[in-house]
Amino acid sequence: MAILQSLSDHLRDLEAAHRRRSLQPRAGHDFASNDYLGLRQSDRLKAAVHAALDRGVAIGSGGSRLLRGNDPEHEALEAEAAAFFGAEAALFFATGYAANAAVLATLPQRDDLIVHDSLIHASAHDGIRLARCPAVAAGHGDAQRIEDAICAYRDSGGNGTPWIAVESLYSMDGDRAPLVELADIASRHEAMLLIDEAHATGVFGRDGRGLAAELEGRDNVVTLHTCGKAFGCEGALVCAPRVAIDFLVNRARPFIFSTAPSPLMATAVREALRIVADEPERRATLMALTEHAETRLAQHGITTTGSQILPLILGDEPRTMAVAKALQAQGFDIRGIRPPTVPAGTSRLRLSITTNISRGTIDTLDAALAEALK
Repeated sequence: MAILQSLSDHLRDLEAAHRRRSLQPRAGHDFASNDYLGLRQSDRLKAAVHAALDRGVAIGSGGSRLLRGNDPEHEALEAEAAAFFGAEAALFFATGYAANAAVLATLPQRDDLIVHDSLIHASAHDGIRLARCPAVAAGHGDAQRIEDAICAYRDSGGNGTPWIAVESLYSMDGDRAPLVELADIASRHEAMLLIDEAHATGVFGRDGRGLAAELEGRDNVVTLHTCGKAFGCEGALVCAPRVAIDFLVNRARPFIFSTAPSPLMATAVREALRIVADEPERRATLMALTEHAETRLAQHGITTTGSQILPLILGDEPRTMAVAKALQAQGFDIRGIRPPTVPAGTSRLRLSITTNISRGTIDTLDAALAEALK
């Protein structure tokens, strides 16, 4: 068929441009996952799921939350998550992608304006495309450009609500949003602040509550906490004023028309919240490993970020993928990241530091990286 030939041609073009992706088995020392605290294989998570099965918690939800899929485990998680993060209410989604898309497609109204960081996650971009109001991209990490966009909107007669959308910790650069400045801007301009805490949840803030922990609970703040990274589970929690959560339940299509997440996963996330609060040594270990990696690998051009995400920007796509392949052959699971995931000319190795590795592994990587970069 013509369409299959067209798809084949497109894949061939990706291959020629060194951008064709393929699935790879998990192998080697973990420098690629987002399992920052090593909870994915936690004995406490396993025990919580076993106990839930023993007391009759179902594997599947059986339907959407608004039909028969609403389980007591979902509601218990949402109540505990709201209390943990300090929000008025929370809503559990099956994935962070669905949560980001739902929030941005649903909460901003027709006369509003979305101003977002240019490097915000793809899921946010898709939500923005579905939104009913205009959107403006601001330079990465540039709070002044965000405020300028809001002022221009007001000067042109815009009388709706500006929505500022950022990540607290950016997944490919490892740097942080200027949250204090953005919160001040939101207050001055009667704006809402949407903060994707995906890579900060569980790692930063008191009890692992994230970089936006001091802003949680404000009536102009909505946060998103993914559960598939430092929490070692799946899904995402949107925390917000109760009226915003109720509005999502009534209007967010990714929530309304999706089968609810597994009740067992809700059970696991509840336990992950407790583990993160109970075991601060996990965060301390991660930070110590991160500092060691920054010191040991700095000679190779690793960007020092103060976070567990350490990019090595090589620029050239073929070289980036060749270096990644050489490191994989030496037993290190390090992936090359290239456009369109990152801007053109910034292809990189994304080193993710997790508690699944050791200082010795980092030291061994140091030597392997020196050889691979030659």
